[in-house]
Amino acid sequence: MVITQRSSFKNNNSSRSPLVKQTNESMVDCEKILAVARRAFEDGRTKPLEFREKQLRALQKMYNENEDAMFQALKDDLHKSKTESYVMELMLLKNDLQNVIENFKNWAKPKVYPKSLVTLFDKTFVHKDPYGVVLIISPWNYPLQLCLLPVHGAIAAGNCFVLQPSEVACNTTKLLSQLIPQYLDNDCYHVVTGGIDVTVKLLELKFDYIFFTGSSNAGRVVQAAAVKHLIPTTLELGGKSPAYVGDDVDFEITTRRLLWGKCVNAGQTCVAPDYILCSRKAEREILAKAKSIFREWYGRDVKTSPDFCRIVNDRHYHRLAKLIADSKVAFGGETDEEERFIGPTLIVDVKPDDSIMQEEIFGPILPILNVESHYDAINFINSRDKPLALYVFTNEKRIIDSFLNETSCGGVTVNDTLMHASVEDFPFGGIGQSGIGAYHGKVTFKTFTHRKSVLVRSLNPLLEKINAIRYPPYTEKRLNLLKTALERKGSIISYECIKFIIAFVSGAIFSLLVVLLGKDYWDF
Repeated sequence: MVITQRSSFKNNNSSRSPLVKQTNESMVDCEKILAVARRAFEDGRTKPLEFREKQLRALQKMYNENEDAMFQALKDDLHKSKTESYVMELMLLKNDLQNVIENFKNWAKPKVYPKSLVTLFDKTFVHKDPYGVVLIISPWNYPLQLCLLPVHGAIAAGNCFVLQPSEVACNTTKLLSQLIPQYLDNDCYHVVTGGIDVTVKLLELKFDYIFFTGSSNAGRVVQAAAVKHLIPTTLELGGKSPAYVGDDVDFEITTRRLLWGKCVNAGQTCVAPDYILCSRKAEREILAKAKSIFREWYGRDVKTSPDFCRIVNDRHYHRLAKLIADSKVAFGGETDEEERFIGPTLIVDVKPDDSIMQEEIFGPILPILNVESHYDAINFINSRDKPLALYVFTNEKRIIDSFLNETSCGGVTVNDTLMHASVEDFPFGGIGQSGIGAYHGKVTFKTFTHRKSVLVRSLNPLLEKINAIRYPPYTEKRLNLLKTALERKGSIISYECIKFIIAFVSGAIFSLLVVLLGKDYWDF
């Protein structure tokens, strides 16, 4: 069998990994690990930009020096090919990290904000503060990319972190638990391995921020735990991401792009197209193209292709196999329990209340629902939870605009799949049931940064004369002056306002000269 020929495919767990054996030890250490990280943060270890850059470059070195080990771990866990591992995991990490290294010092600078008449002589800026010690809980489907992308921003923003990779991708998790302590500061950055019981223990602790990637159901548990301590959270979840296909498209190109988005990582991708909405004519065209495309990509037997991933464990395999058994298969449907192989499968005659439409599929199964028009597709999408992604295939701008303006989702790619998630500084995240918050590139830095508003005012006595207008006793004359000075007038400036501004600015210039010549001027 294929599995014996590929002895490196070692993830033979049913639903949990051998790393769960470390659970008791990890649970004992959780509070101690947090205390060590907390002490390092309070000592200011992560505050200097030079320290952050050193850690980021160490992470870059880790990527460059351990490519082969990472490829092997991904193959062992998910049967990922070297190409898919590089393009969908390591390349994205390297590019994002380089972007962060080149720009995080600028991102960390205070941002000066416009002033009003009231704050004309003040310093008004936003100071970028790290949250403190953050908890990052990552999933198994992209066990490098989804684990380490948030780490980039957490380090760049000056936080310490405790990272829990998924125990399901046991080989990649084991590798990360060995590599991260070798390359990063051991007091500031920690990896905790284990299963759900370890996650529960971590969620009982008072972190300063929680970043979670996983299912919507698990996200609810994380959010409920965070609420107890009022911990801010980012929840990167999922959902059923629809793909609308119009009758006006090039069906060869459209089918290729749809099937690619569904077959990458054997469909175990949070933004994979979950189902197609199209006319019966479009359905026939897609089905007609699919067979030759799959043969071109994977040969006559998909199972023997080195480029098609496997389902991560027995539990997910049996879930997907049941979805196929309960559906009408138009193409594919091959399964192999021993290898946890689910072949690319197209499902037809799908009804909204079918079991396959009740949960995120997270596998290489693509149902097709028939609609009469794009209006029907929009209404169907809006009748369900807001998806993480939406895909629209059409050449008509008015239809594209209709989807953009009349639906709500995390992100959109028009005439392709997945690609919006590859833009480095795009905010990537969901809305409603598909997630809270966003990350990637600069947005990750913002996610792990508290923006602290700061106003610095001089104690110069002459400026205090101007400020005195706000103090009691209040008079009608003083109120009128305040109205003239403070009320927004739009683009129309009255004569009275102009007189006030001239008088105010004249006095202010004199006061400013006094301030500049004095010792109260703070240079930011």
